[in-house]
Amino acid sequence: MTRHGKNCTAGAVYTYHEKRKDTASSGYGTQSIRLGKDAIKDFDCCCLSLQPCRDPVVTPDGYLYEKQAILEYILHRKTETAKKMKAYEKQKKAQRSENHLEATSGQRERVANFKKNEGSIVSKPINPFTSGKDGATPSGSAAVAGPAGADSAVAGSSSGSITSSDTELPSFWIPMLTPEAKPTQVKKPDKTVLCPMSGLPLKMNELIPVRFTPLDPSLDRVKLLTRQDRYVCAVTKDTLGNSVPCVLLRPSGAVVTLECVEKLIRKDMIDPINGEKLKEKDIIVLQRGGTGFAGSGVQLKAKEARPVMQA
Repeated sequence: MTRHGKNCTAGAVYTYHEKRKDTASSGYGTQSIRLGKDAIKDFDCCCLSLQPCRDPVVTPDGYLYEKQAILEYILHRKTETAKKMKAYEKQKKAQRSENHLEATSGQRERVANFKKNEGSIVSKPINPFTSGKDGATPSGSAAVAGPAGADSAVAGSSSGSITSSDTELPSFWIPMLTPEAKPTQVKKPDKTVLCPMSGLPLKMNELIPVRFTPLDPSLDRVKLLTRQDRYVCAVTKDTLGNSVPCVLLRPSGAVVTLECVEKLIRKDMIDPINGEKLKEKDIIVLQRGGTGFAGSGVQLKAKEARPVMQA
């Protein structure tokens, strides 16, 4: 049996390894890469600024934001919506005036046609000396050219020729015949502000303040942010992180672990921080990033779509 060369190109099968190798070197095809821990935001970071929150708030869907960042986002969206609404109202007003002008011009054209047709009704005098000749009107009858007769005469005279305006095509060389681009139609904007992460409607009064329990209360903010483990559960004092599912209790704003909620809080449905009665909607699961090693409920693969080389 002959030896198989390392760079053998005579094979009839295009292997998966060869395809991956050619795709990586040629710049074609979709590439995917697994994100590391540095590419995933921490559970206590804002979804907009990606920085640790100083004054955190959370949406009813569980997405954490810096209060200043999310309020600026809502204000920006409302300003953009107001500008689009103003442009939409301007376009609507222009369309109403255009429709009014078209209706007025159509009415004037109908009046002009009526006057023209009424003015063409003329009685011709009877000539008794030419009553028996060709093309003359018989005696005893008056020829009246009505609107129908005038229209039929016009139709008969123009049946053999086609007007040039019906068959003209747009010309790019003659300025008068150059096709014009119509203005872009502005659609009516939606005044609802959507959450940048979940895409659901978002209101300012629905934002819930969050109170994290620091691991060491004696540390200031700067020293606290330099530590990897910064916050703990408000009840069990377990360390919080991306690998630990966290839950916000709406009445007190405290953050506890999901395990604490399932084993302790759900039995009585009472907030252990302030003693208020809890409802199911008051227990909000915080959305978190991945750990770099496990999925943790999020997608850790990034894909880049590139042109595909066809065979």
